[in-house]
Amino acid sequence: MRRTRAAAAAVTASLLAAAATACGGGTADSGAGSNTAPKELTYWASNQGPDLAADQATLGPELKKFEERTGIKVKLEVVPWSDLLNRILAATASGQGPDVLNIGNTWSSSLQATGALLPWNAQNFAAIGGKDRFVESAIGSAGAAGQDPAAVPLYSMAYALYYNKKMFQEAGVAKPPATWDEMVTTGRLLSKDGKWALGAEGGNLANNIHQVFVLAKQHGADFFDAAGKPTFDSPGAVDAVKQYVDLMAKDKIIAPGNAEYAQNQSLQDFAGGKTAMVLWQSAATTFKSHGMKEGDWGVAPVPVPAGAAPGTGQGTNSMVAGINLAVFKNTDNIDGSLKFAQFMTSDEEQKILNKAYGSIPPVKAAQSDPAFATEDLTVLRTTLGASAAPLPQVPQESQFETAVGTAVKELFADAAAGRPVTTESVKAKLGKAQQQMAS
Repeated sequence: MRRTRAAAAAVTASLLAAAATACGGGTADSGAGSNTAPKELTYWASNQGPDLAADQATLGPELKKFEERTGIKVKLEVVPWSDLLNRILAATASGQGPDVLNIGNTWSSSLQATGALLPWNAQNFAAIGGKDRFVESAIGSAGAAGQDPAAVPLYSMAYALYYNKKMFQEAGVAKPPATWDEMVTTGRLLSKDGKWALGAEGGNLANNIHQVFVLAKQHGADFFDAAGKPTFDSPGAVDAVKQYVDLMAKDKIIAPGNAEYAQNQSLQDFAGGKTAMVLWQSAATTFKSHGMKEGDWGVAPVPVPAGAAPGTGQGTNSMVAGINLAVFKNTDNIDGSLKFAQFMTSDEEQKILNKAYGSIPPVKAAQSDPAFATEDLTVLRTTLGASAAPLPQVPQESQFETAVGTAVKELFADAAAGRPVTTESVKAKLGKAQQQMAS
């Protein structure tokens, strides 16, 4: 069923509020689930590959391997990102959901606040080999500080700047831009003859948030204060959003049609030679699926302001990206769910799955595999370790993604239609988003 973003935002907010007081049925309040269905599991996987069928093909053999080892059959459903959060929130409110599921790590605190997910205390971590197997930054994006994590890290990612080497050569551009000033200058050289410099996903709320969050950090701002209060229309946040939308509205290096992109079309355009650059997480696998060959693209850190270098604060150039694996507290196969989490985070499976998806294992021992020393993964791993910051770990994070992500989407629509994008219009959109959070 199709519905508008406004309706989706309302549903997200209402379901989150309901879930906070109705954490599901069954034995959710016990915190331990049950074992009334020990021979089966339902698993909601997020769409990590170029399409849903690719994920089925990647995960199918691994889940069969798990079944052969444990006797537990896994019913797999790959859920598109456009549906995943609302599906999860509906499940937390109703108690009718999967046993195990993937969640975006930015949602960890929001979903933790519903009380519907199994807390990963010392006992549960011990069942999968211990908490210290995981990279510290990945654990830090699995729930609010001071609480047991709501999930365990599964795939780690960061943003990088991917650029088409052939298009750069043809335009006489020697190297990828390291600063935003260089991005605009280089972008104008590349945006000609029906081709464009930079791809974007203006209709993708989560991607909008990821981009403007980083730019806000570079402007010395955040979207929440230290007490967790929204500060969406602060001067730094307004400047960050305007800078991002201005890449289309003023600088003219993003095609107007990108305002409607929300399903990875920017990656298809990049692979097809329509755009020369894209800011993305772990994109190599998708490029290959669209016909590109290793060496057709280069990888560099995301630009920072002139005078800065990748690092913390003004040098932040990525959010801490990743996918976590969570267990519903009211699962009817708690033992099987823990065995599944142990299997998916084992050194062996971490190597197999992260190789398949072009991501970085959050399990330390798996990172030593030579497959994770490629050019793009080296850039991503360095970024995660030195210049990435986690999105706010606050209960309202998922509502923030919907409210501010929609504001950015609407501003891109204005830019595509030729309507002016001014500081005042950006501030008004973000102020409205802040009011939505308070209502």
